[in-house]
Amino acid sequence: MQKGKKMISSEARIVAAAIAVFTALAGIVVALHGLVFDKVSVLNYGVLTILVGVASFAVMLMPMPEDQP
Repeated sequence: MQKGKKMISSEARIVAAAIAVFTALAGIVVALHGLVFDKVSVLNYGVLTILVGVASFAVMLMPMPEDQP
């Protein structure tokens, strides 16, 4: 029963990491939009979104102590 619980936790982290990747991709689009149309605030929010997405992705895929068999 305990192994199933670990698997669900691991799958949830993988899903969260996938969402973080798409968040970072959306941030790239927003940052490019800010660059093309010379909107500094949009550019700043796009860069912030990229940073949050990449940092979340890295944290979600780090092995946790409870992942050990």
